[in-house]
Amino acid sequence: MSSNKQPEFRSGLVLNPDKFYSPSYRISPFRTEDVAANLQLRQSDLALKELDRRFAGRKWCFTESGKEGIALALEALALKSGDCITILTTSGNFYISGCVTREIEKVCNWSREIQDNTTALFVNHEFGYPYRNLSELRRYGLPIIEDACHSYLADTSACDMGRVGDFIIFSLPKIFPLQIGGVLSFDPSYNLESRIQRGGEQETYITKVMSHYIPELEITRERRLANYFHLAQLFATLGCYPRFELLPNDVPGVFIFTLPMNIDLAALKEHVIAHGIECSVFYGENAFFIPVHQRLCEADLAYFHSVFSSFIARH
Repeated sequence: MSSNKQPEFRSGLVLNPDKFYSPSYRISPFRTEDVAANLQLRQSDLALKELDRRFAGRKWCFTESGKEGIALALEALALKSGDCITILTTSGNFYISGCVTREIEKVCNWSREIQDNTTALFVNHEFGYPYRNLSELRRYGLPIIEDACHSYLADTSACDMGRVGDFIIFSLPKIFPLQIGGVLSFDPSYNLESRIQRGGEQETYITKVMSHYIPELEITRERRLANYFHLAQLFATLGCYPRFELLPNDVPGVFIFTLPMNIDLAALKEHVIAHGIECSVFYGENAFFIPVHQRLCEADLAYFHSVFSSFIARH
């Protein structure tokens, strides 16, 4: 935060505070107080039972992160350096996280279009908006990796997310108040070994927290959707509108929206981060994304609106 900016007050909300007094809003629902709260939770095997039920007929394992899940899936496919993975996304935009491309580049090449040397498809269910024509990808006869890191609660209109691909990857901190953890579900014909060992300390931590919050997942879904609709209403006053059409089985992992033209996206990102809000540009488009998780209340959403309003009013 630039030291020459003075604090500003909007409807009782403080903007441009000293950097040490900024709030912290993450895309993950994890909060600092969860460090202590998670230590107090009772151990339970509810999470293990729920994952066994969800992935019946398939294998699954915990991973340290979504990135480890990608790495394990790529390893299982035994790809060669000359092979190509074609990346497909819900939006069709060229934007793809470096967390994905860097893992692929360790193994082989990647492209956004089907190539002669395409040996697998990587489908990114973007931000809780699943790939719209998933089952049609079977016609290629290629292994499919589904990246559902932001889409634990979402599904396709055909309810087949995770049932088409050979692999599906989830990032657990995107939905639960966790600091580590992912889930990789895969076809039984593959054999994988995660760094997280069954019965080990990391698995104990993950299952304990997941088990506590699994009974609240329907409420989590409802609150995320309520926050989405409230943010859509607030941001419409700024000329900002949801980037994706919200289908019945979508559950947003972020609030992603378009912006008025001629906004300096890099400067906006710096401004929003300086106010303690995790965010990013949806690169390749005049769009942006911010948190929408279930632990945000209306005052938090009003703060987001004020932060953007203060920037847009000056530009």
